[in-house]
Amino acid sequence: MSLSQRLNPMGALQLLGRSLMLPIAVLPIAGLLLRLGQPDLLDISFIAEAGKAIFDNLALIFAIGVAVGVADDNNGAAGLAGMVGYLVMTAVLGAIDPDINMGVLAGIISGCIAGLWYNRCKNIRLPDYLAFFAGRRFIPIVTGLTALGLGWIFGWIWPPIQHGIDQLGQWMIGSGSIGLFVYGLLNRLLIVTGLHHVLNSLVWFVFGHYEGATGDLNRFFAGDPDAGRFMAGFFPVMMFGLPAAALAMYHAARRDQRARVGGMLLSLALTAFLTGITEPIEFTFMFLAPVLYAIHAVLTGLSMVIMGLLNVKLGFTFSAGAFDYALSYGLSTNGWMLIPVGALYALLYYMIFRWAIIRFDLKTPGREEEAAAQSIAGSEASAGERGPAFVTALGGASNLASVGACTTRLRLVLHDSNRIDEPTLKQLGSRGIMRLGEGHLQVVLGPIADGVADEMRQALARAGHEPDAPAVQQPGDPGEQAGQQADLPPLDDETRERWMTALGGQQNLRSVVAVALTRLRLEVTDDQHLDHDALATLGVRGEQVLGSGRLHLIVGDQAARLAAGLARQAKA
Repeated sequence: MSLSQRLNPMGALQLLGRSLMLPIAVLPIAGLLLRLGQPDLLDISFIAEAGKAIFDNLALIFAIGVAVGVADDNNGAAGLAGMVGYLVMTAVLGAIDPDINMGVLAGIISGCIAGLWYNRCKNIRLPDYLAFFAGRRFIPIVTGLTALGLGWIFGWIWPPIQHGIDQLGQWMIGSGSIGLFVYGLLNRLLIVTGLHHVLNSLVWFVFGHYEGATGDLNRFFAGDPDAGRFMAGFFPVMMFGLPAAALAMYHAARRDQRARVGGMLLSLALTAFLTGITEPIEFTFMFLAPVLYAIHAVLTGLSMVIMGLLNVKLGFTFSAGAFDYALSYGLSTNGWMLIPVGALYALLYYMIFRWAIIRFDLKTPGREEEAAAQSIAGSEASAGERGPAFVTALGGASNLASVGACTTRLRLVLHDSNRIDEPTLKQLGSRGIMRLGEGHLQVVLGPIADGVADEMRQALARAGHEPDAPAVQQPGDPGEQAGQQADLPPLDDETRERWMTALGGQQNLRSVVAVALTRLRLEVTDDQHLDHDALATLGVRGEQVLGSGRLHLIVGDQAARLAAGLARQAKA
């Protein structure tokens, strides 16, 4: 990934949102064990204690999971470092002020620190007498030292911050209908950027306290009678409203297309109803009818208010679907009220969507132009295997700089987002595409997203491409590039010799080419022979080791000149 992409604030937030999904993924099994072990169900204490153990150590789980998610290659060394950082930081905080409680935020911060240190130092070299601690073994050490310093800083500055967070949480909890409406509205609107995970983490895991548990979700399963209000309002929308919207889209489709789209819409509706995963449905109309999506966001906020006024408190460990409704019903307050409110919301969504689709001729599934449908059908025949098909539709292996996924979407970084084939992506299962700028792209697929990302990475590996930093050709045709390089001033002997020494000598350099305008792509015999300090002195702004002796050096606009001068010295 390029330096500009790493420093992009939106990209950093996207990475955090994606990384939060790994620790959140353990909550369903924790909630299942905790609930099944209760006296009103199986009444088996060790099962309940097994689930409780996960909730009690949620901050530590976030430290490990976020670190692995932030790390470039999701290496477990980052997870170990995240755990070390969390333990050090909380120990320091406790020694300074036992009343400090950073909760899950301490885990998230520790995980981010560990992941960032891993990306920066995973290939660090140390003097020979310290060589045992080089590379990945260095990450827990530097993370622990960083956490030591941050723990001391937070020990002094966190009390007022904690007070502010408590005040914000108390405002949202104590403001009644206003706080519920604002949260429900923002939760849906932020889906467009994928940042709703960040908001949810605060509401579900930070705001409010009850016998050591923090956040609406934790407090609900800890038995807080006031918890569950910030989850209950999602059930009418996810279990009833959006499935009814899918039914409206089916009825609004052309009769000759209903058989084609019926199975897909039924699948989306069942996914939302059973699991609470709604993004695949939402992206079928989010960009086609933004006003309709705004109404959906308002209705979500109103659902939060209605369920709050009816004193309905429900909880979930994954999302507001039927599985979680059944699981948490025994802990709910007035949980039965979901049925009449849900029926009302189903009718409301169906009427609004059916009217809007027909009135404004929205191109929802089954209402596309014939030409587009034929194009998509044609692409289906040539799509082949899923992973390679997605790679091709996204502009080919050389266009993919980074491949990742969260619960329901591919999170990608492309070199040129204009090269994607949207009709083919739609045929392959895309429910929506978001262009976030600077090459960041998201493709909404539903629960299959993570599997598709794995298949894409495997396809890229088979093709000999690295998804994190693929080689990209220079602009222009080959003849134009050759002409441009011919016009560059040659590399003088002294500079060439300094570069060759820093790269471990002529016998160590196997090949060098300029890629992506500002980088050198190298193949060396042994990357341990590289002199990183000397490379930095020569103007290298960043390094990325790809493995098997391959690496990228960020050198700026001198890439082509350096490649031309060093290529002659490369080992045959």
